[in-house]
Amino acid sequence: MVSRRGRATKIVATLGPASSSPEMIKALYEAGVDVFRLNFSHGTQENHGRVLASVRALEKEVRRPIGVLADLQGPKLRLGRFENGFINLTAGSTIRFDTDPTPGNEQRVSIPHPEILEALNEGSTVLLDDGKVRVRVVKKGAGFIEAEVVAGNKLSNNKGFNVPDVLLPVSALTDKDRADLFFALDLGVEWIALSFVQRPEDVIEAKELIQGRAQINLKLEKPLAVEHLTRLTELSDSIMVARGDLGVELSLPEIPALQKRVIRESRRLGKPVIVATQMLESMISAPVPTRAEVSDVATAVYDGADAVMLSAESAAGQYPVEAVAMMDQIIKQVERDPGYRAIIESQRPEQGHSVADAVTQAAYHAALSTNAAAICTYTLSGTTTLHAARERPRIPIIGIASQLSTARRLVMSYGVHVVHAPEEIHTFGEMAAKATQVTVDHGFATEGDLIAITAGVPFATPGTTNVLRLVTIDKTMAHRTPRPEENGDSMRPRAAAMKADDAVLRSAPVETKAD
Repeated sequence: MVSRRGRATKIVATLGPASSSPEMIKALYEAGVDVFRLNFSHGTQENHGRVLASVRALEKEVRRPIGVLADLQGPKLRLGRFENGFINLTAGSTIRFDTDPTPGNEQRVSIPHPEILEALNEGSTVLLDDGKVRVRVVKKGAGFIEAEVVAGNKLSNNKGFNVPDVLLPVSALTDKDRADLFFALDLGVEWIALSFVQRPEDVIEAKELIQGRAQINLKLEKPLAVEHLTRLTELSDSIMVARGDLGVELSLPEIPALQKRVIRESRRLGKPVIVATQMLESMISAPVPTRAEVSDVATAVYDGADAVMLSAESAAGQYPVEAVAMMDQIIKQVERDPGYRAIIESQRPEQGHSVADAVTQAAYHAALSTNAAAICTYTLSGTTTLHAARERPRIPIIGIASQLSTARRLVMSYGVHVVHAPEEIHTFGEMAAKATQVTVDHGFATEGDLIAITAGVPFATPGTTNVLRLVTIDKTMAHRTPRPEENGDSMRPRAAAMKADDAVLRSAPVETKAD
């Protein structure tokens, strides 16, 4: 049977030790996961390869496209080691950072990154162990800095450090990241998540390596990246509001407003946006979340995010399936709230000026005014469907993708029920017939319902959304018994597309074509 989630906002879940078996992956999918995340900060390439194979096997079983996001570790900066394994720092004390690999103590510790020492200046702030220790640089010399402890705490071996106010002279892709990147591309993942991006050049570098083999998800983690938000969003294919590292380098009260800003900007530019980190954190060890966590997930949905994400909750927690089910329930409850639609409508971005924008806007308004059952989008690259998702319509979007890779990517997008239909479309009649067939077979419409169809002409040409057609479903199609291979999704080859027939379709008196 066709899987219908009954919600517009999607769920991304991280796979890990608690959820890497085929049985658990299937349970998570059935609980509501739309996209699975492979976290290359942990595990081995061999493990990730096995997990991805299980996801692809599940995809064939359920005959529904499933997206996979490979999350690269990025340049995680770490301190050296201590003589006793740890030290205790107190406010007002001074500690020296240098490149000497000798185990440190309360007076000095190694930073095995000479380029970072060079980039720091007097007055720079350095955050240690996710901000639990804060120091300020008071002196700089050849190969060392001295810093005053502003906020002290216990500090153990190899803890990470962050520098929020300095552009660090490091690439967003380490040698490990490059190896993981090419491994993930060879596996055929749909999304590559870039960590610790600081500037547009970091994304450009990644795009040159990826060469169109996957789409880029930019993790917004650095304050310096926020300064380039619009350009980074333009260069990327989707955005992740990674609140964990943002919360280390920015003051915590700044995060909610920034989350809303990023979602607005991503929606304006038609790019999917994920809200991530600590959404149901307590469910790592408890079967139910806190009230504050429920409100946090709900807020992201009210803000209009395309997707919300689980990290350790599903990767290493004791209740991964319950966490997904809880997130699914929260999303559905919010989207049933009468006030939700008013909020989403009030946040609609200004209309664009391209032909695709005009056609998509026309489809949106025509579908609403005619009480259409669905908006069907034909797409090769995904652009047509993304234009529709940008409008956040209250009715379902049926994204009909001719390429499986596109179908998998679109699973992340707001309100899109994705169907992979590899058959070639040559005429308007075939297009209307296929859209009607899919909409009926997947349970979104029946006899007498009207659907709005958008596509690009010439067919199979990326980025040419220029056609809008309204079609009313005739009883011949509404009562047609699906072929066995249609009782799900066309993850298997089908016969050639059925041509339109006057006995099957009645075109509504509105048809628009923009050249």
